[in-house]
Amino acid sequence: MSTNGSHAGPGAAEQTALDVTAAELGALSRAGAMGPTGRPLRHIGEPAPLTEHGPARVIAMCNQKGGVGKTTTTINLGAALAECGRRVLLVDFDPQGALSVGLGVNTHELDLTVYNLLMQRGVTVDDVLIKTNVAGLDLLPSNIDLSAAEVQLVTEVAREMTLQRVLRPIIDEYDYILIDCQPSLGLLTINALTAAHGVLVPLECEFFSLRGLALLIDTVEKVKERLNPDLELDGVLATMYDARTTHSKQVLARVVEAFGDKVYDTVIARTVRFPETTVAGEPITSWAPGSSGARAYRALAREVLGR
Repeated sequence: MSTNGSHAGPGAAEQTALDVTAAELGALSRAGAMGPTGRPLRHIGEPAPLTEHGPARVIAMCNQKGGVGKTTTTINLGAALAECGRRVLLVDFDPQGALSVGLGVNTHELDLTVYNLLMQRGVTVDDVLIKTNVAGLDLLPSNIDLSAAEVQLVTEVAREMTLQRVLRPIIDEYDYILIDCQPSLGLLTINALTAAHGVLVPLECEFFSLRGLALLIDTVEKVKERLNPDLELDGVLATMYDARTTHSKQVLARVVEAFGDKVYDTVIARTVRFPETTVAGEPITSWAPGSSGARAYRALAREVLGR
């Protein structure tokens, strides 16, 4: 029970916007309910089933600041898209291998990883690919070996296009390819942006996260101008939102002011469930399917599909 002077829980409207099912979200949007972004919730219907798959839309999950929810979003958005009947490939493009660990892979026991795919001739996607426990969700794993690629790629011809080259043969097999980038704007991230059609930016609702956003957007614009004219900013996803604090609300308002409709209506609230899923080695959509976090990522998947 809250008392005066203590942290109050989210207001009724905020809690409604953060903790509803996809069907309820549709009903709320039709009724003109306001979401945490301060905009009326947009109505997004159930995604239509597919009769065939591909070619994939490639999305780079990118933010040079660490700890903002890139890996969590890659895993759970991928799983939610797979629940919608889409074929999804997750690419662990961070030498820390957090995406692989988060899906229950022991990265120290891997014989072949994304590193081998990038740097060794004759290694194919099928040699590296791991089928996850989620139907329709596959993984290209990574470990610390990938850190060597940043140095070795410097001497390669068309070094920024190496990932694009290795993904090209399988682009028609998937509906979405999500690339979990490392927290930097180095050569690996440039490879991911060159291979991608869109960029999804997970942004922690904290003022320090805003400071580096301009640098990231500048990098995206340079890659678009010089390497990948098809690259677009798909959207900004507010993560680690705490409806109890004025700080979170102010940061979210600033982001909406700067990026408008590029900010997703879905907001990912803070919850202890996400660290627990890392230990469990599976997405929140299967580990805690009825949780607010699972519902939020299902709502995000419908937004991604609806854009």
